[in-house]
Amino acid sequence: MVRTGSVAGPTLAVVAREAGVSVPTASKVVNGREDVAPETRRRVTEALDRLGYVRRPRFDAAKSPGLVDLVVHSLDSSWSGAVLHGVEEAAHDAGLEVVVSAGLTRTRGGRPERGWLDKLSTRGSAGVLFNLAELTPSQYAWLDQHRIPFVLIDPVIDPPPGVVSVGAANWQGGVTATEHLLSLGHERIAVIAGHRRKMCSSARVAGYRSALAAAGVRHRPEYVRYGGFNEITAHRRMLELLDLPEPPTAVFVCSDKMALGSYRALAERKLSVPDDMSIVGFDDLPEAHWSTPPLTTVRQPLSEMSATALRLLVRIMAGERPEGTRTELSTRLVVRESTGPAPGSE
Repeated sequence: MVRTGSVAGPTLAVVAREAGVSVPTASKVVNGREDVAPETRRRVTEALDRLGYVRRPRFDAAKSPGLVDLVVHSLDSSWSGAVLHGVEEAAHDAGLEVVVSAGLTRTRGGRPERGWLDKLSTRGSAGVLFNLAELTPSQYAWLDQHRIPFVLIDPVIDPPPGVVSVGAANWQGGVTATEHLLSLGHERIAVIAGHRRKMCSSARVAGYRSALAAAGVRHRPEYVRYGGFNEITAHRRMLELLDLPEPPTAVFVCSDKMALGSYRALAERKLSVPDDMSIVGFDDLPEAHWSTPPLTTVRQPLSEMSATALRLLVRIMAGERPEGTRTELSTRLVVRESTGPAPGSE
């Protein structure tokens, strides 16, 4: 495993005292027992995370050498479907079975739930893939202590040194999207990005800025808008751009899902795509094909990224050390009908 180490943590007695419960009750929570009141479970779980408790090893890779876990943020999107497709195909080729858990939901206190940690230990899987995961230091410590091989697929933030991850060339994707709009004569080009602190958002915006600079086009701070990776926020940000004294003629929207929200805002203002506004998305999800008009977008190879992550995990499970910790796969522009010449450029 690339990232290893030894992390000392508090005893179960310390956790029990912190949570105000008995040691047997704390032990039930740690071992995934159901006979614990929800409020008690919450207190113990928060104490486990707060204190960085590291569960004592029960993990045995030899127990299920043909089993790996895939932990995803959710299962209700076409993004997740593409990830599952890539992992399943690569696992089939490697003779592995995959257990999927949507386990990175948040508790009321804002901390990721520990349920998948306990289930992982019980199953004895040989390794883990995490998609869009924002792991806590105590969770990294748990994986490290148990010497469980793992790989991150498209991590949200920079992982700790030595952690293996697979992602897309987000900076180059931002460059490509912006260069396409510049080639159509647009100079008033805005960007609607996701969360400011997310790796993919910052990289795509940096690519956008680099392309403008290379073309000698002035960067306008008011044209850069951040929000969440969802339709509602993108809808609001597009309306903000349209309300500027000099609105843009084209927008690079940093996900296909957000592009749908932008479409809706334009429709509300009786503006058409691409005659009044050109739109470029990012991802190339099925929604891009079925939007009206079909969306020009930057394709990131989600299934290929996931398959690559699985193959890297297999190597790590076999005791190999990858040459580098970050693998980036190329993005490419898919031109459809949502982009056209800048008004007055023809």
